[in-house]
Amino acid sequence: MSVWLPSAPCTPRACVETKGATTAPPLAVLRLMTVLVVLLAGITLCPLGRRIPAGWVRLWVRVIVRSAGVRLRVTGPTAPSGGLLMVANHISWLDIPLMAAVRPARMLAKAEIRGWPVAGALTASSGALFIERDRLRALPQTVGKIAEALREGTAVVAFPEGSTWCGKAQGHFRRAVFQAALDAGVPVQPVRLHYRLAGGAASTAPAFVGEDSLLTSVWRVVSARGLVAEVEVQGAIAPGSHPDRRALARAAQPPVVGVH
Repeated sequence: MSVWLPSAPCTPRACVETKGATTAPPLAVLRLMTVLVVLLAGITLCPLGRRIPAGWVRLWVRVIVRSAGVRLRVTGPTAPSGGLLMVANHISWLDIPLMAAVRPARMLAKAEIRGWPVAGALTASSGALFIERDRLRALPQTVGKIAEALREGTAVVAFPEGSTWCGKAQGHFRRAVFQAALDAGVPVQPVRLHYRLAGGAASTAPAFVGEDSLLTSVWRVVSARGLVAEVEVQGAIAPGSHPDRRALARAAQPPVVGVH
């Protein structure tokens, strides 16, 4: 087990819904192709980096989510400008565009993502900070890189659980990444992510857990009917309000909202 990526007990067979309303296969294929086209369009623009207006990035990620057949609901205060550590519970690959809809940011990502088709190229070109999970000695250096990015006024997104959970339960926030916020003296912005059906019932269909392949998870999303992604932005935690990373991680931990 790694301090960066602890294992979660969730598996597709035990946790992910396989029943429920689905779209016709032709519509699911159309959604999948549209998502790929929108992603590829974004990849071509990524070399422009920060010259791309934040409003364009927010629009782009919203189009990605909507193209997958998912409605997006964002509630809560606007994320502050300047250096900011944004943290959220982790359920799905969809979480990444959802967080960019709150505020465009550099992503803290596991090194394995570099090899993913399409998503790997997109993540790398977006300026992601990659973590080598199996190198414990690299931990201080990684925290230092995150702190440096935060001091430069950049927003950084992290999923401190270190692993995806299905949404029926969630893991504890790991403390390491919060040290970067303390070192840089920047606020922490907690965000709670949740997926529901249009009728209000919680859904685990978007979960990307266990031995699930990325393609299987994407297909489950584009095949689903009436998915809604809820993004609840909490109040930012001011720098200096907590004495250490343990207390800061505990304060940023979102409440558990189970499946009913």
